Parts: sequence; C-alpha cells; structure tokens
Amino acid sequence: MSEPTAPPADPAVDVTVETTPEGAEQPRTESHDPAVPAAYAAFMREGWGDRTLEVPRHPVAERAAERRARLSEAFPDDRLVLPAGTYKVRSNDTDYRFRPDTAHTYFSGNQTSDAVLVIEDGQSVLYARPRSERDTDEFFRDRQYGELWAGRRPSAQEISDSLGIEVRHVKDLPSFDDDRKVRDLTTDEDLARVADELRLVKDEWEVGELQEACDITALGFEDSVRDWDRVLEFGERWIEGTFFRRARAMGNDIGYDSICAGGSHATTLHWIDNTGSIEPGKLVLLDMGVEGHNLYTADVTRTIPVDGTFTPLQRELYDLVQQAQQAGIDAVRPGVPFLAAHHAAMDVLAHGLESMGLLPVSAGEALDPESKVYARWTLHGTSHMLGMDVHDCGRSSADIYPKGDLAEGMVLTVEPGLYFQEDDLLVPEELRGIGIRIEDDILVTADGNRNLSASLPRTSADVEEWMGRLRG
Repeated sequence: MSEPTAPPADPAVDVTVETTPEGAEQPRTESHDPAVPAAYAAFMREGWGDRTLEVPRHPVAERAAERRARLSEAFPDDRLVLPAGTYKVRSNDTDYRFRPDTAHTYFSGNQTSDAVLVIEDGQSVLYARPRSERDTDEFFRDRQYGELWAGRRPSAQEISDSLGIEVRHVKDLPSFDDDRKVRDLTTDEDLARVADELRLVKDEWEVGELQEACDITALGFEDSVRDWDRVLEFGERWIEGTFFRRARAMGNDIGYDSICAGGSHATTLHWIDNTGSIEPGKLVLLDMGVEGHNLYTADVTRTIPVDGTFTPLQRELYDLVQQAQQAGIDAVRPGVPFLAAHHAAMDVLAHGLESMGLLPVSAGEALDPESKVYARWTLHGTSHMLGMDVHDCGRSSADIYPKGDLAEGMVLTVEPGLYFQEDDLLVPEELRGIGIRIEDDILVTADGNRNLSASLPRTSADVEEWMGRLRG
C-alpha cells in the first residue's frame, strides 16, 4: 500500500499543521503518515478541475420508490431509518471491502457506505457521504474516504440523479429528538420483519438479476473444471481462487465464502477453510455462488468425482441424492407449503437409507416428526429463500416463512444431501468420509417452477460427460 506523497520532513521538528477548518471532521490518517506542512496543504487545494460523472438512471430507481411506498404504508405514523452501514476493520488500519445492508439497498438502490435512508410521511431522503470537497484535507489525506486514497465517491447530485431520490449530506442527518416514533432497522424487529417480507416475492427485473448470477456461477464452475490439473496440484484453494476470479470479473463478488470440500471435508456443511488436497478416487463438493452488481446472489452446489468418473458406490449414493433433489424440485409450485420440497426430498432419502440397511427403524417410522433418526445422515433443511442475501428474508414472520406457502415469484434453493462422517461407526467403512449435496436455485412460476441454474449438469452421467468435455 502506497504512502501519501509529501515533502521530506525534519524528524526533529513537528511541522504537522491543522489545516482542516474548525468544526470539520478530521481526516483519517495513521501515525506513520508523513507530516503535512501548511505550504503543501495549501498547494494541494489549488489547480484542480471540476469533473462530473454521467450517471445513468439506475434500473431500480422506480422500483425502489414503489418499495418505499409499501414500507411506509405499513408504518404510516412512524419515522423509518435504514442505515447502509460503514466499514468493518479487517486488520489494524485496513478494512474489508464494503457491502451495504441489504434492506437499505433494496429500498434505495444506494451502495455507498455511511448512508442512511429516512422515510416519513410518505417522503424519503437519503443522507449520504458524497465526494470529498477540495476545501479540506480529506481528499488527499483521508485513508478511508479521501478521493486520492479510496477513489472518487459520487456527489450528492449524482446519487440523486441515478436513484431518483432526494440526497442530503449525512452530516445533516437530524437528531430526531421530537416525539415521533423512530424505527431503526438495526434495532426494530417489526421493521426488519416487514422489510424482509416485502422482499419475498421477486419481480421480473429481480429474477433477471438472479438468472444472471446463476449464469456467471455456471461459468465459474466450468473454469474450475477446465483448470483441473492445477486443482490436483494445489487443492481446494485453487478452486476457490478460480471461482473468485470469475465472480469479480463479471459480478460484484462472491455471495458467500465458497465451500470447496474435497473428500471427507464434504461432511462438514460449511467447510470454508479450503486448505485441503484434491485426491484421486474421491469426490469434491463445490458450493459456490456469484453476487451480481446489484447484489443478487446465486447459490449452487455440485458434487463431482475427482477422476471424472464415479465409482459404483459413489454413483449409487449420488443418484440417490439426485433423485431426492428432483423430487424436491417437482414439489415446488404456488400454493404448496414452503416445506413441501424438504418433505419430498427427505422421503426419498429416508427410504434409500432404509434400503441400505442403515436405519434402526422403518423409513415410515424414521420420517415421523417425533423420530427423524434418518437426519443423522441428512443433517439440514432442503431449502431456503434466495435473493440479495444467500439466506434471504430470514427475519420474516415464521408463519409466512418457513411455515407459510410458496407464491409465484419466490426463489428458493433445493439442496438435499447425504453425509457420512469419518468416525460414524453405524455405517460401513466404505461409506465413511463421503459427503454429497446437489443444489439448484428454483423460481416459483405460475404453473410450477423454473430451475435458474439448470445449465449445470445434475445427473451422474451428465456430470461425467461435462467433466470429460471441459478437461479435454
């Protein structure tokens, strides 16, 4: 990381001067930053041309206005406050890349940090932190917000033009010390609940964003298989890095930490260390998703044979999981319970485990809610909502999600799995250390469903053909 350019300073003389006007926020600097003499500070404020950005109207602008209107109608007498959030320290004076709060962006379209959306009386104002002004030291000294350090932030007018909302400087955010009830999204459970419930059904534009995320995700999976020789050499890390490159090249980021789990690591549901080797004769479980530029994310899992061909045992287990997933997908349609996919998939897996002689009771008994002993090897639910968050709308009322029914426009995952732990003495030794999950992103349509991630193969035969074709 570079240091700010400044004339050499005599270490024995403190020549740092206070050049920021009284009352203004001081630039964020570090103790090892060079001193700033008055002459240098004055010189830095001269000779800069003014440039404006041509910002197109954001496609979410009109939609966000409609969303704010619906949210306001739910709380007509209250002042609603939805912060974007600020930077989070990664290490000492370095921050993680900023990602705004989902609800803030959903209702405003804004993705800049330190902004606050305020809605009251049907009117909305976005209080934002715009570009650095040239009458302070911020633009050339501030490590977090300075234009020469962190890049040019849009001006208030540019944000307003793009998002179609009134924008004021965040320093002018009122104290809200009147008698009106203030609902802050970060602390108010009712506001958080309604905000999430309004996001459950996706419109056509949102579905397009999710489809694009799935399409880019498929390319990331293909990249990984094309680079299989390097995968065999460097292991799980190579897959993680390969997929991340595609996510950053065509999207905003990854939607969540990639799970690249070779061998027995696949039995750890959220294995994100990705430090292991990829060994011939075993399987590798890849759970990865691209987050698009407008923050909608895919969430896709494939389990593939390291050698490109399943062993007979691997194929038997894989086909069972794939049949369970297909049963779950087939159950998705408007008007059925959200849990319909889970029940359909678990019915297939429980009967498969019974056929393998693993259940201590019959499949019917194991499926009883008072038993569920089959879940020793299935572990998790089959579905969750998907959208701007990989586990979307989680603060909705439980009566609506997950206990409610599916509706046209909802998007959910269908992802059953089988997991046999290395130290599970209740299964044959040849099963131990095998984990298999298959996951797709399913849109509820008027007459059933559509698989947004269908471009990636799912059957064992198709997976083998796909790997063979990509590896040449």
